[in-house]
Amino acid sequence: MVSPGILLVDKPAGLTSHDVVARVRRAFGTRKVGHAGTLDPMATGLLVIGLEGATRLLTYIVGADKTYQATIRLGQATTTDDAEGDIVARADDASWAAVTPDRITAGVLALTGAISQVPSSVSAIKVDGRRAYDRVRAGEDVVLAARDVTVSRFDVLDRREGERLIDLDVVVDCSSGTYIRSLARDLGSDLGVGGHLIALRRTRVGDFDVADAVGIDALAEGGLLTPAAAASRVLDPLAVSSADARDLRHGKRLVGQAARLSGRLAAAIDEDGVLVGVVEKRGDDLKSAMNMPEVAS
Repeated sequence: MVSPGILLVDKPAGLTSHDVVARVRRAFGTRKVGHAGTLDPMATGLLVIGLEGATRLLTYIVGADKTYQATIRLGQATTTDDAEGDIVARADDASWAAVTPDRITAGVLALTGAISQVPSSVSAIKVDGRRAYDRVRAGEDVVLAARDVTVSRFDVLDRREGERLIDLDVVVDCSSGTYIRSLARDLGSDLGVGGHLIALRRTRVGDFDVADAVGIDALAEGGLLTPAAAASRVLDPLAVSSADARDLRHGKRLVGQAARLSGRLAAAIDEDGVLVGVVEKRGDDLKSAMNMPEVAS
């Protein structure tokens, strides 16, 4: 029997997130597998995978802030805002001559902080029940609505110049829902020369780091994080007695215990170190927002 848990996987380039899920299913012999946050096939890095009952935790992980390392190419725009698309525009001489280090710095600064961002039309966002990229492939003209996101860090680490091209190695800390392809596109557009993403690696999701991840060929060799250990990285842990754990599993409230929570949610962990579920404040009481399935001993 497969134990529930959270597995950190370092996705290689060329695989979809669904491909990784399929490999995890085969490696562990279970169908009950999910992930918290898609990575494009071109991208590498951290995928947070849930197995068995721990898939219920993914809801609380998917919205975590993330860190990316990326390379942005200025001087060309593509159909997909990344290297997998066709080049549709190149910088002309006059526009290129106006691109200075100071203007690049100002452009990066303008895309830092709370911003409104239009996702790429080939993103995985659903439009009327279908992925945007499927609609684009079917020949539809897709324009997605802008969304508010936060880019808390957008630092240029290195810069390389070519023939009417500049490659910027960057690191980005951002809220969930931020598209790094869109940052590349918008930076190039603001500079008037076009831009797209040529490399992307996700290194962090919340408190989960790619340094702790296993490779795609060693899935079953990496240790699963227990649901309690994983939940404690996402939410404040709350120790509960065996009696309280039983009440929570039976749908009862913990009367008068809301003051024990500093935030709105917490991970309730019983005396044996087992995750009971996620609890939330309800007036002066605590009640279950999510209960973990009980595993037979």
